[in-house]
Amino acid sequence: MTGHNKQQEVQPELVYTTSDAMMETLRDAGVEYFFVGLGSDHASLIESWAKAEEQGKDMPKIIVCPHEFLTLSIAHGYAQVTGRPQAVFVHVDVGTQNLGGSIHNVMRGRIPVFIFAGMSPATAENELPGSRNEFIHYLQDVPNQAGIVRDYMKYTHTVNSGKNMKQSILRSLQMAQSEPKGPVYMMTPREVLAEEIEDNDVQVDHFKPVEPQGITGSQADHVVNQLLKAKKPLIITSYLGRQEEAVPELVQLAESLSVPVVESGPYYMNFPSDHPFHLGYEDYTGSNESTDRVKEADYILVIDCDVPWIPLHTKPKEDCVVDWIDIDPTKENIPLWYYPTQKQFQANSYLSLKEINKQVSQLDLSTHKDAIALRAKGLKAKHEELLSRWNEKAEESSYITPDLLTKTLKSVLDEDDIVMNETISNFGAVWRNIRRNKVGTLYGAGASSLGWNGGAAIGAKLANPDKRVVALTGDGTYMFTVPSSVHWIASQYKTPFLTVIFNNRGWKSPKLSTLGVHPDGVASTNDKFWVNFGDNARMEKISEASGDAIGYAVSSPDELREVLEQAVYTVDNGRSAVVNVYLEPQTGQEL
Repeated sequence: MTGHNKQQEVQPELVYTTSDAMMETLRDAGVEYFFVGLGSDHASLIESWAKAEEQGKDMPKIIVCPHEFLTLSIAHGYAQVTGRPQAVFVHVDVGTQNLGGSIHNVMRGRIPVFIFAGMSPATAENELPGSRNEFIHYLQDVPNQAGIVRDYMKYTHTVNSGKNMKQSILRSLQMAQSEPKGPVYMMTPREVLAEEIEDNDVQVDHFKPVEPQGITGSQADHVVNQLLKAKKPLIITSYLGRQEEAVPELVQLAESLSVPVVESGPYYMNFPSDHPFHLGYEDYTGSNESTDRVKEADYILVIDCDVPWIPLHTKPKEDCVVDWIDIDPTKENIPLWYYPTQKQFQANSYLSLKEINKQVSQLDLSTHKDAIALRAKGLKAKHEELLSRWNEKAEESSYITPDLLTKTLKSVLDEDDIVMNETISNFGAVWRNIRRNKVGTLYGAGASSLGWNGGAAIGAKLANPDKRVVALTGDGTYMFTVPSSVHWIASQYKTPFLTVIFNNRGWKSPKLSTLGVHPDGVASTNDKFWVNFGDNARMEKISEASGDAIGYAVSSPDELREVLEQAVYTVDNGRSAVVNVYLEPQTGQEL
């Protein structure tokens, strides 16, 4: 009997299952990608996807990810640049655990994402299709699988019947996309995924996220009056740029009343860096230009920000009025958090700024004209002074400094390039010198579990295949990205991007933290911090071995620009590039 005849005889019976309903519902809800790390719990899902492909049905594109941390980081980056949640599939409890710190990142970054994990089968003697047939089904049966991630999720749910799978998925997506946005986690036993069900017609439009709300007219009037009354008003933000339409509204307000803007730990492009009313960054150390702005202000409007200043280092004057507009003004998931404010508004920043600008446009500002003009003149002078200081930091030296690296990098990038920034101890240098001025061109994790940048860059590239994507990372952070998996995926799915490693041969941040607490301690005196890596790791070679990328290493300032230009050329021609930039090494003993 021929193989062809055998194939004809074993045509599978095509029944409609919970897995089919799941795939169709996610597709109809606008999910474009399934980022997957599959296991035995996903058998019926795999069958469903194969069946859909065989039948020529539209379905989300499947991206195979060899590591779960990376899987969620890709979804994170994609949702950041598009605003649209994608689906992540992980394997029972062990795959859920392997998500690791990425669940912290999506929670703190308020990233909408749908995470699905199977569960060990709930039957053991073939009572139902999908019953236990492997020894791991016993070992992976844990008492509280959702408890692994519950503290980091907006919503967790176990689906116990395929008959309401569609409704459960749509409710989960509704929760993920309602402000404050965030991740959701769904799970179900293998038997439920294999269950034969009747297709039911559930309307996606009946599960829309909660409509955003801005501040009211009277609340906007209060903010405007405070801005007009203040002699030294100040606006602070961190993530207003997550809504790109909010940025021009902030610019309009700043220009209308000559109000300076400071970005505190920004992880979006919130306000054009070269705008004359941009007065610098708060990098959470208190040792930079924004500290004086906070101390001098008599009115501060905080918009979309978690940590506007560090009270240990600086705080406003006693008589300074502080108002707060935020999707999450009381930070319900941060146990120790308090910033004395006069008014807090739980509101959408874009809609709120529109209302504030509407109020301003209806005012007769003639009595304030001179004060506004004088303040504008002073702000422009401060901005120019700031730029001058920043340029001095980037002057040539005998080794490559973070400021020289970022200034040179800016000169070889285009304004439309998307920069994913996870440089940690070198955040300040990136903000000072990369200076993005277009919305949607700068992103950070908004959190602290290192390794986000590699997966996030792939997500950004999937969402913007025609744009150049650049990941900036420290050497320690680069190792956390799971680089072998990152570059395999980038090669497999044609998402080339540029990685620039700020290599100071170790974890600089723990050293800085130690010095911050014990500046004259024994570690400082003996210069021993257990954070140095030395020069042995050729990190750029990982990308060559695992992902057909081209790796570069550079330590001389004279060669820096040429190497960066070569790397950009490599990416523009369809291959990823990794530039390992050796900065001045840390002092301190080796590991």
